[in-house]
Amino acid sequence: MIFCEPFDFLAVSSLPTEGLNYIADWSSTLAQRWHETKTFVEHSIAFSDDVLHVWVGVLLQLAVAAVTKRTISSWLPWLVVLGLELANEASDFRFERWPDLAMQAGESAKDVILTMLLPTVLLVVVRRAPRLFR
Repeated sequence: MIFCEPFDFLAVSSLPTEGLNYIADWSSTLAQRWHETKTFVEHSIAFSDDVLHVWVGVLLQLAVAAVTKRTISSWLPWLVVLGLELANEASDFRFERWPDLAMQAGESAKDVILTMLLPTVLLVVVRRAPRLFR
């Protein structure tokens, strides 16, 4: 497996060219490549994927705030993190098959909580006690 292979979904030449099939095929390929890339990262690091959820949630919130030139007291960075996390969990449900649906749903709920906990704390604290950040 070549390292850059998970990013082949960015290649325009591999996309179909007919109307709605174009969008459906491209989004399906994107979701599949995202899942493959995420699995590669999870298996290539020295700590658990739970830690990744915590780190990615905070880093993504800060990155979105920086790119959009908003503070983390704005709802936009928090909402982007939430939207991407929900899309990530939808991808997990689509591509992973657990023996028990309740176990898979519980794991997804845990992932959402881990991803959103610190961004939510930052959002609330910055809004309620801004003097702590001056």
